Amino acid sequence: MEPVGRITPSTLSTKDLPWVVLWDKEKCTLCGRCTAVCPVRALDLGVHRKRVVQVKLGLQEKPGNLLGVYHGVRQRTEPAFACIGCGMCDLVCPNAAIFPVHNDEQDKLRFHVNQAGNPRRRGGRRNDPGSLLDEIKFVRISMLTDPALDAGRHEFELRTLLGRILPPEEALKVSRENGWIPPVREIYPLVIGSMSFGALSPNMWEGLEMGVAYLNEELGMPVRICTGEGGCPPRLLRSRFLKYVILQIASGYFGWDEIIHALPEMKEDPCAIEIKYGQGAKPGDGGLLMWYKVNKLIAAIRGVPTGVNLPSPPTHQTKYSIEEAVAKMIQSMSMAWGFRVPVYPKISATSTSLAVLNNLTRNPYAGGLVMDGEDGGTGAAYNVSMNHMGHPIASNIRDAYLTLVKIGKQNEIPLFAGGGIGKNGNLAANAAALIMLGASGVQVGKYIMQAAAGCVGSESDRCNICNIGLCPKGITSQDRRLYRRLDPEDVASRLVDVFLSFDSELKKILAPLGRSTSLPIGMSDAIGIDDYHAAERLKIGHVV
Repeated sequence: MEPVGRITPSTLSTKDLPWVVLWDKEKCTLCGRCTAVCPVRALDLGVHRKRVVQVKLGLQEKPGNLLGVYHGVRQRTEPAFACIGCGMCDLVCPNAAIFPVHNDEQDKLRFHVNQAGNPRRRGGRRNDPGSLLDEIKFVRISMLTDPALDAGRHEFELRTLLGRILPPEEALKVSRENGWIPPVREIYPLVIGSMSFGALSPNMWEGLEMGVAYLNEELGMPVRICTGEGGCPPRLLRSRFLKYVILQIASGYFGWDEIIHALPEMKEDPCAIEIKYGQGAKPGDGGLLMWYKVNKLIAAIRGVPTGVNLPSPPTHQTKYSIEEAVAKMIQSMSMAWGFRVPVYPKISATSTSLAVLNNLTRNPYAGGLVMDGEDGGTGAAYNVSMNHMGHPIASNIRDAYLTLVKIGKQNEIPLFAGGGIGKNGNLAANAAALIMLGASGVQVGKYIMQAAAGCVGSESDRCNICNIGLCPKGITSQDRRLYRRLDPEDVASRLVDVFLSFDSELKKILAPLGRSTSLPIGMSDAIGIDDYHAAERLKIGHVV
């Protein structure tokens, strides 16, 4: 706390903070657990001075002051130590003596967080309420029930394709000319999106990998996970589980020395190679792993010194244009694996996405396109990027699909959508809506963190400090004291639950449509929305 008489421009009171910590002196036993577990050191446990007015009997003597001390907890108000509302203090308190509450007043902290000339970065996504995807309804319901498609039994499997799918006559022509057909993978339509080994803690990453392996090997669900930029542990590169992994390469090329060195020793090919040009959290900006997270393990995998910021350039610096970059990167990555692995780019959803898509249609080695919408990403993004940049994924995926329809290639290049899917918990409904708008599948990241690992971040700006390595649950921290709170086996178990529940919900949506042999990609006559302007923009039914 600032001493009396010394007030600076950043001096705040608890009333100015977004979260206020309430402490009950009568219940507290001064065990110190709350201060020990607080990730941002917002609490002080110490000896405090207290003045008590002493009133004596009778009217002859004036009231006096009795100065004493007491042991207790106080909330710090400096912007650097402001409470984030994670609730870990309440979680560990044995007597429910302390808990954070959202301030009832508009907070002023937002004006004070840009200290030392650095704008605020946060690890959550934008906090806009609502979602267009949640307003889409499924309106085409069959009145005839097929026992095989009954919503209570679901005697069918959900699969989608990743890779360039040539028409039969063109595939035959290509194979006759050079004996090669573009590689295609049959995968599950829900892909775990790009979260790197470095952005996630070792325990979180291991838990996700264990869960993906169980879903594939025990339950027969071809679920895939993307590494994000940063490589992956060397033992995974040399294991048979690599076939469940999509390796991402971005403009920083972090971790790719390790991957290239492991190529001769790989027992399996990866599922695919994803070339990242942009992401939904910060369109047009490069990635960033802040120095808080670059410990010895991460530095060794990425081939960099410890304790330094790892920014990626906004573009691939060795290429002149996006057209040249896409063509050359896809060609070089395809050659590295002998043209056996699908290679595709990932871009931010913008009004220029169609230019990239148009370029891909003429490239026989392009295995698809991933577009990340404005609500996506947990990366260390500036507020201005998250709140004022980007394109909604629904309209972007629709424009891309209709463009493919116009040129007759809607079944050739698979489109995958990401960004804000399941933002309000409606994961299966959002995924089904995007599939019917034209996506072949969806990528999710933040939802997996929330559902499989118990992330306490929220759209009301609670917690959201994934970027600085102080995650109270240990999900995005590289500090052993924090990530040891997370049990990888629990993460794997919860991940399996998430996919099984998603599978049941998606089947309950698709069964009444009569689709048992394939996903209803582009089946826009089955969806509608009560917003006339949104219906016109998406070219779907207007229902009231």
